[in-house]
Amino acid sequence: MHSDVPGRSRTALRAAITAFFALDGFIFAGWVVRIPDIKHQTHASTGALGLALLGVSAGAVLTMTFTGRLCRRYGSHPVTVVCMVVLALSVALPPLTHSAPALGAVLLLFGAAYGGVNVAFNSAAVDLVAASRRPIMPSFHAAFSLGGMAGAGLGGLVAEALSPTRHLLGLTVVGLLVTAVAGRTLLRCEPPEPPERTPAQAARPGGRNRRGVVVVFGLVAMCTAYGEGAMADWGALHLQQDLKASAGVAAAGYACFALAMTVGRLSGTALLARFGRARTVVAGGTVAAAGMLLGALAPSVWAALAGFAVTGLGLANLFPVAVDQAGALAGASGVALASTLGYGGMLLGPPAIGFMADWSSLSTALTSVAALAAVATALGLATRRAFTDTVSPGRRSR
Repeated sequence: MHSDVPGRSRTALRAAITAFFALDGFIFAGWVVRIPDIKHQTHASTGALGLALLGVSAGAVLTMTFTGRLCRRYGSHPVTVVCMVVLALSVALPPLTHSAPALGAVLLLFGAAYGGVNVAFNSAAVDLVAASRRPIMPSFHAAFSLGGMAGAGLGGLVAEALSPTRHLLGLTVVGLLVTAVAGRTLLRCEPPEPPERTPAQAARPGGRNRRGVVVVFGLVAMCTAYGEGAMADWGALHLQQDLKASAGVAAAGYACFALAMTVGRLSGTALLARFGRARTVVAGGTVAAAGMLLGALAPSVWAALAGFAVTGLGLANLFPVAVDQAGALAGASGVALASTLGYGGMLLGPPAIGFMADWSSLSTALTSVAALAAVATALGLATRRAFTDTVSPGRRSR
């Protein structure tokens, strides 16, 4: 499929890529909500479980580093389908383990598939964004957020009725069915040809300068993912421990953040079309920094919840824009680099917050999220001329 194909074909391709983003969030969230049950089944201590869970992170980071090469050689569409099949199959394996080492081994496979499919479908999305001449990248990440919320919600509903084995096997079935349907469209269509470069786009950085700018975009993704990881692991504890919120209200803290992030991503295409990518990153980082200062330092629960929501709105579009721009500059390799740095930020956030909390306090430690959001703002300002605020030039994945 090329950039001059009828809109109907491009719409079908967009729907297929969106389905893969949503499915990814759905499967991952479904696994996460069953972690307590898997811990009990494997008789793992908290420390042993933590080491086993590192398998997801290690597998993802290792795979992300070379998935870009696979996309260049075989195309992002086939790599997306293969990785999603492996992800769907591997999510059924954790309930079959009975020790922490065995759990870590299967999570290594699960993480590898998760990392690979994230690079692959982001590469496919970058190609489509470039050909469509519209800043639609946030809509794909909104689908991931919605899929995650659906997966977590369904997991909570069936937790009492279904064993982890049946629940996660159900995720495998859903994953394979969706992949069979959406994968047909991906495998039938070649990645769109990018539009011709304008003189302004041709003047963008090249060579080593281009790689340096891609690294900067990756750092923006890392600053964003740091905040996501910190909010997921420490937001509820801050509300409960520091502000004396009830367990129910504390649990609502991350829900406020996640819902606001989803809303921000759903409106992201309109924001990018109106204000451009550079301004959206700068404004988003500024809003997130202010929101997190309120969330971390507010003396009341409701003010903190408002701060969490504002933080989610601010961070919503930073990661999608960073990955989009990295891919526009360096194709699948750029997506892989930005995704790896971004995922590294998500890994770094929770333990870093923990160390800082031991050294000072949790509320003070959470202000590091605001600090890194401010760093993302500064990086956006420093590289504002490298953004494609009208049309992303794109690069083919192979």
